[in-house]
Amino acid sequence: MSAPLGPAMPYRGDIDGLRAVAVLGVVLYHFGLPIPGGFVGVDVFFVISGFLIGGILWREYDQTGRVWLKNFYTRRFRRLAPAFFVMAIVTTLVGWALMLPFEFREYGKTLVAATVYLSNVLFFRSAGYFDVASEDKPLLHTWSLAVEEQFYIVLPLLILLFARWRWGLLGVLITIWAASLAGCILLTPGYQTATFYLFPFRAWELLSGVLLAIWGYETGRRWRGWAILSWLGAALILGSMVFIPAGPHFPGLLAIPPVLGTVLIIANGFNRNPVNQILCSPAALFFGAISYSLYLWHWPVFTLSTYFRDGYANIVETVFWMTLSVGLAWISWRFVENPVRHAQRLSGGLVMTGTALASAITLGIGGWLYTQDGVPSRFGAEARTHINASGDFLQDWSRCYVATQLPLDGLEVCPIGPDGPARVLVWGDSHVRAFKEGLDLAAHEAGVPGVILWRAGCPPLFGVRKVESAATAAQDLACTQANKQIEQSFMRLNTLEAVLLIGRWSYYSSGQGVGLDKEHRISLHPTENPETVGAVQARLLANAARETVAKIALWVPNLFVLRQPPEIPLYDSREAARETAHAPWPFAAAAKTEPTIQRSALALRAALADAPWQLLQDNGQITFLDTWPYFCDADQCSAVHDGIGQYFDNNHLTNAAALRVRDVFAPVFAAITQQTARSVQVSE
Repeated sequence: MSAPLGPAMPYRGDIDGLRAVAVLGVVLYHFGLPIPGGFVGVDVFFVISGFLIGGILWREYDQTGRVWLKNFYTRRFRRLAPAFFVMAIVTTLVGWALMLPFEFREYGKTLVAATVYLSNVLFFRSAGYFDVASEDKPLLHTWSLAVEEQFYIVLPLLILLFARWRWGLLGVLITIWAASLAGCILLTPGYQTATFYLFPFRAWELLSGVLLAIWGYETGRRWRGWAILSWLGAALILGSMVFIPAGPHFPGLLAIPPVLGTVLIIANGFNRNPVNQILCSPAALFFGAISYSLYLWHWPVFTLSTYFRDGYANIVETVFWMTLSVGLAWISWRFVENPVRHAQRLSGGLVMTGTALASAITLGIGGWLYTQDGVPSRFGAEARTHINASGDFLQDWSRCYVATQLPLDGLEVCPIGPDGPARVLVWGDSHVRAFKEGLDLAAHEAGVPGVILWRAGCPPLFGVRKVESAATAAQDLACTQANKQIEQSFMRLNTLEAVLLIGRWSYYSSGQGVGLDKEHRISLHPTENPETVGAVQARLLANAARETVAKIALWVPNLFVLRQPPEIPLYDSREAARETAHAPWPFAAAAKTEPTIQRSALALRAALADAPWQLLQDNGQITFLDTWPYFCDADQCSAVHDGIGQYFDNNHLTNAAALRVRDVFAPVFAAITQQTARSVQVSE
């Protein structure tokens, strides 16, 4: 049983008002309204949590000489757990109806992580908070809850550890605050995802509130000061929401203004000035009261509604979903948060037992969803065709290694076929990755060892460098350097008897994608023939193709080029799966994918891409392997063959397609086996 404490901290309306500012900033930012830095509302929340929890724990420590962990965690679970678990269960039920298996499988993993307060670690290891992919994660917002829960574990333990050394404890807290702030500032430029998500780099924000609470308690602070400080605090918070950009520079130094602004306002919360009057207004107090529930509900509402609707049609629809978020938050606050929080008959033991039971349920559901691959059986056969295609793109790369010796040192080398010195080199871009399973099986069937060299968005050509909209400058440079190294390596790769080039030739000849990926751009620039600077891109491709073939022919007798499979411009397996799965639901987004296209509609783009290679074949310099008969009849080309999806997106094949069309590679391996047979006959 805990010792009785002195008078508790009086109610702080200004803090509820700050909660309102914080949550509204986050909500407006997430729903796409022009609040570019609204995400700093989370930083405001961190300071508030530190101030309140730090004040409670320090007061208890000062008056009793210890921290009663059972009572502390009972209060935390009573306050936070009920609304979280209701949100998690409802989100799971809606996700069951809407989310595709591969997405629902990942959702199961995030549900497990959120339940055990480790979702920030999980999201750190995946995509960043500001990535487009974040909008497909209904529990992404739980990362900040995980940071706070980790704080609730660390701070009481620190107080217990240094309980007999009062001012030493304060020194430890100040040291951790300084180290956390320094780490956040110094590491954000190179490790932004870590400093954004992980508790050690956010601890200084929470400790800013803790140290403020300790200072106020020890000095008998009445939380009144100069009004100018409240105005400055408000300016720092609102200025941060308006001017701080989302992206790789946050948190770092950019997190200091909202944190400092929150500290200043809290430190002057009882000062009668216009800032505090606004924070204590009825509207601010309403949103402050429901702020926790609003934070919990707004993100699942946003992600699942945009997922279902494929974005919002206009501002009216945006306001509708925001209003729904507020309504759900009020219901959660009125009928879940408050009743449990103020239930006198609900003992601490029942709270802990209920939390443990709810945790077991969500852990079980999340684990089951993950092990069942998102339960594909939820959807009909038509949707499963596209669903299966959307998940049929992962290959076995376990044999790959980074070469440590010349001539390919530093490059990732992936063997195919049986073990042995490579007799075939397959070189290309991400289309090589898509064909990998088919290439490997074809090499095994022919008994010919080979290797794959590939780099996404990097044309397998000599004499050009590329600049791509979907790549960074470093990635563009790495492509140029790798291709130069490959060019120089052929004189040392003396076991090679054949080379196969695979690429998205239409992308390189036209300089852009098509259909659903038409926003992607790539430009080629000559590296060795300055007189071709400014030439039409198709001509640059032709020049590079001719130069590449001529150089490889000096060292390797057999050269093959794969004709790019036909592009299906308006197809994407994930989008098609989503459209067919959601088709029975009212107000579902209009379909925009199309799994077939008339062959004639592809003729011009294909002719531009094929022309350089067709000319080289006519001259007897290469063998041009045609993939089109596998995907097209006389009239049209299709992304589905015999009920099986063949394309992952509008230009990359699935593993099923790569295995089905592997016979297209037969001439590559046949050239080697025939040459081997002739060599045997000569030796006999």
